[in-house]
Amino acid sequence: MELQFYKYQGTGNDFILADNRDGKYASLTNEQVKKLCDRRFGIGADGLMLLNEKQGFDFEMKYYNADGKEGSMCGNGGRCIVKFAYELGIHKEIYKFIASDGGHEAKINEAGIVSLKMKDVHTISKFHNDFILDTGSPHYIKLSSNVMDIDVYKKGYEIRHSKEFDEEGINVNFVEQLEEPDKIIVRTFERGVEDETFSCGTGVTAAAIVCYHNENGFNDVEVKTLGGTLTVEFDRLNDSRFENIWLCGPAEKVYEGSVQL
Repeated sequence: MELQFYKYQGTGNDFILADNRDGKYASLTNEQVKKLCDRRFGIGADGLMLLNEKQGFDFEMKYYNADGKEGSMCGNGGRCIVKFAYELGIHKEIYKFIASDGGHEAKINEAGIVSLKMKDVHTISKFHNDFILDTGSPHYIKLSSNVMDIDVYKKGYEIRHSKEFDEEGINVNFVEQLEEPDKIIVRTFERGVEDETFSCGTGVTAAAIVCYHNENGFNDVEVKTLGGTLTVEFDRLNDSRFENIWLCGPAEKVYEGSVQL
């Protein structure tokens, strides 16, 4: 089987995408996905997505982690697949698609910035002095100073594979609050990739929610990652209710090609 693929990246979080509206890649195996995502023996990516037909929606987002297994929601992946849909000729003022965590809306502005509406967050748990919340994927938020000096792989691996999280896995974010109350830096160790990625959309969203700057009402947080800058907009209703959450940033095609499986 020949796979026609498209490589996209959103602030350095990179993905292999394929148009599967006719179902021709339905037989793609987990082992094939893992090989395609391998950076030495394949195309190389943090994950792979299939754009599927779905009644009642513009499309379905089927996401696989780099380890070949089906993954939970991916925020940057969601933004990239919306740009992919646009470049396939699916043009909408508001995109409506479904992913593993349910329905999403998205839009693209004139500058090419893709804004993706995330699921509401109604629970934030404390774990020791850190935070745990689900933004479509489970995230561990650890507030830190001098985040650029942290060994993210070592410390992230330790938390992700600790007895509390080893079975289900969790994404681990190290977050530094800058002097400006609406600006943070985030570095993320991602489960499924089992390494630090240049950016993680659901992680950025989780970190921004924990680091709100407006006690009640609208928040707009600028987030710096290794791969670039994202913004997260949301309404804070109380200590555990965050709604109307939008993840905003660039999503760009890198190249396209075909590979024999």
